[in-house]
Formats: sequence, structure tokens, C-alpha cells
Amino acid sequence: MLTKGARARILVVDDEVAQMRALCDTLPGADYETVGYSDGPSALAELRRARCDLLLADLMMPGMGGIELLRAAQEIDPDLVGIIMTGDGTIATAVEAMKAGALDYILKPFKLSVVIPVLERALAVRRLRLENAELGQRVRERTLELEAANRELEAFSYSVAHDLRGPLSVVVGYAETLVEDHSAEWPDQPRELVGAIMASGEHMQRLIEGLLRLSKLGRQPLSKGPVEVGALVREVVDEVRRQHAGREVVVHVGDIPDCVGDQAMLRQVLVNLVSNAFKFTRAREKPLVTVIGWTEAGEKIYCVRDNGAGFDLQQADKLFAAFQRFHDPDQYEGTGIGLSIASRIVQRHGGRIWANAEVGKGAAFYFGIPD
Repeated sequence: MLTKGARARILVVDDEVAQMRALCDTLPGADYETVGYSDGPSALAELRRARCDLLLADLMMPGMGGIELLRAAQEIDPDLVGIIMTGDGTIATAVEAMKAGALDYILKPFKLSVVIPVLERALAVRRLRLENAELGQRVRERTLELEAANRELEAFSYSVAHDLRGPLSVVVGYAETLVEDHSAEWPDQPRELVGAIMASGEHMQRLIEGLLRLSKLGRQPLSKGPVEVGALVREVVDEVRRQHAGREVVVHVGDIPDCVGDQAMLRQVLVNLVSNAFKFTRAREKPLVTVIGWTEAGEKIYCVRDNGAGFDLQQADKLFAAFQRFHDPDQYEGTGIGLSIASRIVQRHGGRIWANAEVGKGAAFYFGIPD
């Protein structure tokens, strides 16, 4: 890689051999190493054989001209910097060469005081290109490492949750058997203790099921297609209403734009958000849930708003992390994993999710899906 202070290797190509040799003889020194050819094919062969940092090519050459040579050379080394040499009468053509990929041009006859600054600018661009390429490679490698680590973590989470489920089912099952067969013979305290075992075991089962669903999301492929989000919202609202039979919750559903996504996964996002809205309006005399959507800056944005318990926005950075609870579990049941699942689904669609809320005045959850 070309680093600051290292000698740059310059490939000079000019069918006028005397000009080519003069330039090769003039440039070498502490900063440059030159190699010269009088035709394009020979120059390309040299470029395939050894690294060159800069191509200095004559515009008009028989067979393969400077523009054609530059294009062929950049197929070999996309980060190669090209400068075109031209006579006084062909500046317009040289500008066309720059449009074709040349970084700059210099006029014949040469003046070293003009050539050197052009070469220095070109080599600075070469260094920047190489540094960007190296940085991009590091980012790609790091991304692959992180993806592998995430897959391992998801696999570990799934394995742990799956392995815990069996023994826990035995504990809960035996506790249920004890209650069914012997609770009538027990005094109050043992009955309460076994009831606590059952309640804690069932809560842990729900946590494990949530963890399994969350870990599966990373491996489950997206099946994208057109989604009628308005119809999906009404379907979800009807389903959640049935789960809260006996409650009078007013639900307003506005005009909602369609999107492209995985319908089953987006349905789960809506189920989680609408279910939360119903749950956290439980203490309201007149519970209200509103679902709206709109298009903005190449993104379909959806909002589920309620007038329920709300939460402290200072805790918003923890909102979408797994197992986070902002409310008394005795008042509002749940595992604290629903929003984490919703966030993971939206992120897998390349979208974003966020919220706004005030304690005691309700909450609004937004998510955006790119067009």
C-alpha cells in the first residue's frame, strides 16, 4: 500500500519514445520510481505484473489511446489514478478524458514546476482511495465477525432456552399435581407456597418462550411482498378485542398506507404494539387507542397511540431491550420482550422504531418501513 513517505511507482506511457524517456529520466528521485512504455498493451502487461500507483498516459496514441488505456488499467486496479498528457490544441479532448475517469491532465511541452504539483495531488488521491478500500475491507471483516457472533449468541440463547424448558415443565407439572391431589389436605401456608412455585414457573415459561421467539427472528428468512397494512391493523384489533372481552376500548383506525414487507412478521409488530396499548389503558375510565399511518421521505410510517399509563422518556434508551419492564408487574403482566421482538422485526426490514410518552398521559409507538 502507498503510504505517506513511501516511493510512488509511476507508469509513463507515450508513443513518442523520446518524450517518454525524458519524463522517466526527469521524475526519479527520492519520491518517485518510474517505468515507461510506448504502447498501451505493454503498459497493461506491466500493470498486471507489478503494482503502479499512477498512470501518466498520452491522449493520442496509435492502436490504444490514453482514454482506452485508462479504462483498461482501472479494470485491473480500480484504485489506480490516471493523468492524461495532451498537446496544446486538444484541451477539450483532455477534459473529456477526465470525464472518462482521468483525475487531471497536463500539457505538452512539460514544465516540471507544473507537473510535480499535479502528480502530488494525484498521489494524495491514490493514498485516500487505498485507505478507503482498506477501511472498507476492515468494516466488511468486522461486520462478518459481528454477524457470526450474533448467530452464535442466538444459537446459544435458543439452546439454553430449549434446554431449560424441559426441566421447568417437570417442576410446574409436579406442582400442579400436588395442588390438584393434595391441596385440600394442606393448611394455608403450604398451599400458598406451592401456588407461588407454580406462578413463578409459569412466568419463567413465558420468558423462555419469548426468548425462543426472539432468537428465531435472527434465523427466520424474510418473505417480502405487498402488505395491506390497513386490513392487517383491523384484523389485529379484532383479535386483541376478543382477548380483552368485556372492556370498552375505543379504537380509531385512520387511513393507513400499504408497504412491502414480510406480512407475518409485520403482523407480529402490530399485535405487540396494539396489545400493549390495550393493556396499559386498563386503568383508564375511557381507554382510547389510535392507529394511523402516512408516507414521508421514502418511508411508510405507522403509529399506535394510547391514553394509558405512559412511561418516563428518560428510560427510552432501554425501551426496546429484552426483558425491560417499566411498570409494576403485579399491575401489568408481561415478559418485557414484546417490544424487543417488534424492534428486531422492524430492523430486519431496514426500518426504525421509536416512541414518545409521558407518565400518566399515554404513549405513542412509531415504526418506519422503507419504500
